[in-house]
Amino acid sequence: MLRRTKIVATIGPASDEPARLEALLRAGADVIRINLSHGRLEHHLDRLGLVREVAAKVRRPVGVLADLPGPKIRAGAFPDGGVDIHPGEPVRLVPGNGPSSADVVAVDYPTLLSDVDPGDRIVIGDGGITMRVLAVDDSLLCEVESGGHTQGRPGVHLSCERLQMFAPTAQDLELADVVTAAGVEYVALSFVRRMADVLALREVVGGRAGIVAKIETASALGELAAITEVADAVMVARGDLGIDCPLEDVPHLQKHIIRHCVSVGTPVITATQMLETMIAAPAPTRAEVSDVANAVFDGTDAVMLSGETAVGEHAELVVDTMARIAARAEVEASYKQWAERLGQEQRRWDGSPTDRITAAVSHAAWQAARDAGATAILCCTRSGRTARAIARFRPECRLVGLSPDPKTVNALSLSWGVESLQVEEYTTSDEMVWFAVETALHHGCIERGDIVLVLAGAPDRQSGAATDVLRVVRVS
Repeated sequence: MLRRTKIVATIGPASDEPARLEALLRAGADVIRINLSHGRLEHHLDRLGLVREVAAKVRRPVGVLADLPGPKIRAGAFPDGGVDIHPGEPVRLVPGNGPSSADVVAVDYPTLLSDVDPGDRIVIGDGGITMRVLAVDDSLLCEVESGGHTQGRPGVHLSCERLQMFAPTAQDLELADVVTAAGVEYVALSFVRRMADVLALREVVGGRAGIVAKIETASALGELAAITEVADAVMVARGDLGIDCPLEDVPHLQKHIIRHCVSVGTPVITATQMLETMIAAPAPTRAEVSDVANAVFDGTDAVMLSGETAVGEHAELVVDTMARIAARAEVEASYKQWAERLGQEQRRWDGSPTDRITAAVSHAAWQAARDAGATAILCCTRSGRTARAIARFRPECRLVGLSPDPKTVNALSLSWGVESLQVEEYTTSDEMVWFAVETALHHGCIERGDIVLVLAGAPDRQSGAATDVLRVVRVS
């Protein structure tokens, strides 16, 4: 069964040995995420090199996503073994880096007392421990609403609206410069609030890598259209989003974000706790299976695994499980209705002439593929833009992206349905069509006698020109 929804898998201690990483890729991981919040930079660069080696061994394009730490606030260290914090108990929060206990929690945020008001909600860790601020004096007096066990130096989540910490941080910019120079396809920016945050990272990254804007604040929701204009992809980071917004709103926000991203052709990743039970168990809960399937029904380009593959006991099994769930859900997805809706929406677009031409031709390609019974749509693209434009219509036939740029070939591993291949340089439209068909035939994506569509921009124009070449070809 051909799976179109992509899988992003985080590597860590449980999966960064060559054999385990190879097992992840063979199980179906399309993009490897490296979490820069933990560990030494040198170790992460070693992991990047390992991904390249193993991807070459399995002969598959694999993208690499480096996730920047962002402006993370952490508690002071709890005692060895951790502590239990119980509902209804009073807890004081004090600014500083000192030790923490069940009664007094140190928070490494200097302006804690001025940036938090009575009535605010504070979360420790991944949402298990929540408390409400009762009073502010020389500390924050809080009442625990939901308790739990915590240890180490967990994150502390405050209301993002008043925080005096912004993304990207100076550390983010330094890390981004190093990892993009090393060749990652994407860098993910945490706690994006507005377009300017993405543009600040773009000044460092330039065109060396795509930027994934993580939508995990209430502020970002109001700026979603502007953020997707300048970001190369978006992540629905449901963990922090469910802390910054009412928990019951998260499923609806997920649908809203995905629908917008599909409409504008920006790849979107759905993340956080998708198969978390499988960190320790060999099978997911029925609720988790439904969660992954519903993300596919929503139209997400990719689903992401975090701790499940980074520290879990069943890393390759969880990838295989997610792949099977996604493939089965795609059978039931109503992609035809989506494409028809998008065709209607784009007629009301106000975009540039280049964008309108690309949108019109990609919609025509989707319709022509259906009418002609095409086996595949072949997208010749230097930057990946043409392939992403047609991918948003979720065509039923195979979608093959062909590029002379190996970085684009790897980057397309994030886009829904795109099977990416590298081709030679071409100088004319006829040569471009010939190379596309021969390459797809050689790799077994199409067969002789098939009808295929070739979609591209004319090769003699600069990168970024409109997609305006559409050919219907019978493969001989």
